[in-house]
Amino acid sequence: MQTPKYKRVMLKISGEALAGDKKFGIDSETLKVVSEKIYEAYEMGVEIAIVVGGGNFWRGRSGKGMDRTTADHMGMLATVINSLALQDALESQNIPTRVQTAIEMRQIAEPYIRRRAITHLEKQRVVIFACGTGNPYFSTDTTAALRAAEIDAEVILLAKKVDGVYDSDPNVNPDAKKYTKLTHRDLLEKGLGVMDSTAASLCMDNNIPIIVFGLSQPENIVRVLLGEDIGTTIV
Repeated sequence: MQTPKYKRVMLKISGEALAGDKKFGIDSETLKVVSEKIYEAYEMGVEIAIVVGGGNFWRGRSGKGMDRTTADHMGMLATVINSLALQDALESQNIPTRVQTAIEMRQIAEPYIRRRAITHLEKQRVVIFACGTGNPYFSTDTTAALRAAEIDAEVILLAKKVDGVYDSDPNVNPDAKKYTKLTHRDLLEKGLGVMDSTAASLCMDNNIPIIVFGLSQPENIVRVLLGEDIGTTIV
């Protein structure tokens, strides 16, 4: 068995990535393949925490004319849908999984408790954090950074629809330049938009490295854990 580079990781999966080519909702085949690759990581002994976005159903900024707090709460609920779907897919791979929510909904998930989350990880359970931070005006990228700091994750694996960080949107500009290495300060000063400034600052202040890679090739999850140089590394 190959030896992973990291022992405990925070995997951030964008909601859009789970939609696959559908661009809305959850693509069952994408979900299945992603869960299979997470299983490979799990089999290597990696302790895996996950934050899933909700952009495949709702984004807070999509609520034009809507109260921002209400729109963000709707986005938090979208992350619960994705988290439960991912939990079901992982458990079909016989991976013990727990969903913890920042907003209590005890009938379907545990409330977020840091020490309980760490205990789950130590017992080789995958933990999925839903509902963001539980507060409006904070993105799921910020949630990933916050939870990574709280559980002492060694790295944040940022799985997106694009295969790294570019100097402009590669979907719009075919000549966009891809970066292989950046600093947290580069994210802030260049305004690259791969994650919001709050998340980038939190990672910088807590010395949490970030690896941005594409989920269109789900095997990238395992490749990153084995230390392969793919995507964009931010330190």
